[in-house]
Amino acid sequence: MDACIEAYVSGRVQGVFFRQFTKDTATSLELKGYVKNLADGRVKVVARGDPESIEKLLNRLHEGPAMASVEGVNYRWVTECEEFRDFDIRR
Repeated sequence: MDACIEAYVSGRVQGVFFRQFTKDTATSLELKGYVKNLADGRVKVVARGDPESIEKLLNRLHEGPAMASVEGVNYRWVTECEEFRDFDIRR
């Protein structure tokens, strides 16, 4: 059964390939959803798929790519989640 999260990543996470890192990680874990930069400097991630894969994604979000400096990852499991075809970078 699919699960879904909505996560917000804070720190130096924009302009450091964080969205591409997230997309590549989510795709490799066969998750669907999206990642996007927010005006306040955070990155939003919505991911749907196997709960174990989502946990792995959350662990990777705490690490981030080499040039990022993640200060925190706040997330919540959501019961209502849209259907996605794949994992996208949104603008």
